[in-house]
Amino acid sequence: MSSPQEHLVAQLARIKDLSGLSLRALAARAGLSSSSLSRYMTGRLVPPWEAVVALCKVVGRDPRPLRAVWAEAAKAGAAPAPRRNDLPADLFDFTAREAESALVEQLLRTAGAVAVDGMGGVGKTSLAVHVAHRLAPAYPDGGLYLDLHGFTPGQEPLDPQAALGRLLGALDVTHPPAGAAERAALWRSELSRRRALVVLDNAVDAEQVRPLLPGAGRSAVLITSRHRLVSLDGVPPVSLEPLTDGDAARLFGRAAGLADTTEDAVGQVLRQCGGLPLALRMAGARLRHRPGWTVAVLAERLRDTAGRFDAVFGMSLHQLDAGQRRMFRLLGVLPGADFDAGVAGALADVPGDRLGAVLEELVDAHLLQELSPGRFRMHDLIRQYAADLAAEEEPQAGAALRRVLHHYLERAVAHDRTLPSPHRPRPAPGDPAQAMAWFDLEYVNLVACFDAAARLGVDEVVAELPQAMRVWFFRHRGTDDQIRMLEAAAAAAHRLGRARERAALLADLGFAHAAAGRLTEALTAYETAEGCDPDEDLAAGLALRIGLVRRDLGDLAAAQAQLRRAGDLFEKLGRPAGRSQALAFDGWVTLHLGRRAEAVELARASVALAGGTAGGPAQVTGLVTLGLALAPDDPAEALRTLHEALRLSQEHDLRHNQAWCHNALGTALRVTGSPEAALEHHRRALALLEPLAEVQLEIDCRHAYAETCRAAGRPVEAAAQLDRIVDLARRLGRPHDERLAREALAQLPPAP
Repeated sequence: MSSPQEHLVAQLARIKDLSGLSLRALAARAGLSSSSLSRYMTGRLVPPWEAVVALCKVVGRDPRPLRAVWAEAAKAGAAPAPRRNDLPADLFDFTAREAESALVEQLLRTAGAVAVDGMGGVGKTSLAVHVAHRLAPAYPDGGLYLDLHGFTPGQEPLDPQAALGRLLGALDVTHPPAGAAERAALWRSELSRRRALVVLDNAVDAEQVRPLLPGAGRSAVLITSRHRLVSLDGVPPVSLEPLTDGDAARLFGRAAGLADTTEDAVGQVLRQCGGLPLALRMAGARLRHRPGWTVAVLAERLRDTAGRFDAVFGMSLHQLDAGQRRMFRLLGVLPGADFDAGVAGALADVPGDRLGAVLEELVDAHLLQELSPGRFRMHDLIRQYAADLAAEEEPQAGAALRRVLHHYLERAVAHDRTLPSPHRPRPAPGDPAQAMAWFDLEYVNLVACFDAAARLGVDEVVAELPQAMRVWFFRHRGTDDQIRMLEAAAAAAHRLGRARERAALLADLGFAHAAAGRLTEALTAYETAEGCDPDEDLAAGLALRIGLVRRDLGDLAAAQAQLRRAGDLFEKLGRPAGRSQALAFDGWVTLHLGRRAEAVELARASVALAGGTAGGPAQVTGLVTLGLALAPDDPAEALRTLHEALRLSQEHDLRHNQAWCHNALGTALRVTGSPEAALEHHRRALALLEPLAEVQLEIDCRHAYAETCRAAGRPVEAAAQLDRIVDLARRLGRPHDERLAREALAQLPPAP
């Protein structure tokens, strides 16, 4: 008996079938995002009722009979995810700015966007975060925050493509499209049916921000920048000026714990701070932590330094002891955005029993912000000041930075060892979910550390960090940084004379290229790895991967030779799961070479070998090959075999394999004379692939879908699939796939 959610999925599939549209086209017609529709169609998310109504409208169907089905599915579905909240904590002493806050809130309600500008230290981020927290009830889908690093010392501004990748990741899109334009479109689509407030902090200019703006819908965006972004159409600016004397006195009084702010010395302090909230808070904290001081003493100390920020920062440093001042200076050279206490301890080589007190003193002096318990960051201006001091006074800053790089590497390796992978049948004890959460949290910092290691020539870190991120990258394919990191890591391993390590990195690089559909680059990486003295396990894996790339390039004879070599190597190593995979893909190639009976035998051998050893996922490839080979002669057995492959894929949550199985079921149903039934499986396959960065599998599925459309008498739908293949093949330099698609297009009847 099907579950309520499965019943709803079946009804949605029927609607899609009635529409005769591709998933993207149906989503566009219904005003939905294609990735959201993919989740609805595959049962990973229960759609809101208005989405069901919108889909019914596309096909002219009355939605009311589906209300009970939807209600049962919604009731049985998982509890709604907690509201997303990436915002930094609101300041407890936020003071004044009533008019500016009201204006920003009004513009967010009316225009859906606002850009707050002003000089460094004037309180742009504080205002944005304060308003975002106040408006949280109006944006039930969450508050997203992204630092664009427009003016962060030691960091390049975040480019729009990478920024979009991180924003989409915050919406659980783990495999974003490769291109910036496609990401921007997906971002707008994802936001269009949400009500979220997006804070884009520290923008360098309008060009950085423009692709990140929401489109139509109820979401809003709040931008901060030191520059006035006048060229952003539809984004009204609000400029912040330094606080007036009255507001500055109120803020200083709250920070210092003063009841009376009317004395003349307070005015002298305010003039030194220039009405800047950052300086006022630091000056107030200095006075609060020196109960023996008067405001007049504070004013005198501030007059001793001419520069406004040097005066306030330097005065704050004077309240620290030598160890605390050293920690402050070294934090100026720390790569990444935020950090935890362990990172700070590694940086300054401070033991844990002293570390908490050091960081607390920096927080109390307003030289450090505590974003959440145990998580810290520095304001850009303070960070620049710390970096300048480190350059002048810290001859061991380079050694401190190297300690941090090795610290991050050690933690990445430790977390990676707890994650199951084909390369590690027995993970180390630990919580895999916690390990993945650590990689998610620290990803930006890991990339920053990698770049710092490359800049400093710390080849050990450059070579080893991407290997420690292998499982995370596998689950987040399409990440912007992966290929460049692997290329640099392979070069570092070569400089270190680590041939086998270089081979493993090149194998990962080839896999990343292949998943993105760049077959020529993948083949180059694999063949270079073969020349790096790989160990026997890796040599067998490389032979298998080269065989698959040769297959996808259309060179079936060369593919078969490599796959059989892989099978022999796996057998010699006593690796039945690897040999099973080689036999299954050998069977697939043999089938396409026209030797069906031989393909059946190879597939049966693969299934038997996998079933007797690894079981589960290892059987899927053999079962799919066997089902396709049996389809013309034994349709019932073929469909039973393919449904078993699909069951295993679902049981182990292998979404790529689920798509492959649905596509194979569509092919088998077409071969056995049921093209209309086949179409739904092809559509399910593409729906599953929608959020995944699997171009190769997408091309395979579209080839099969187009052939089924042709058999079902749907030439227009077939042409749409083939046109998409031509577009992908041209962009990726894949002449074999382009030729096949054009040949198929030429065989279609002319459109009526």
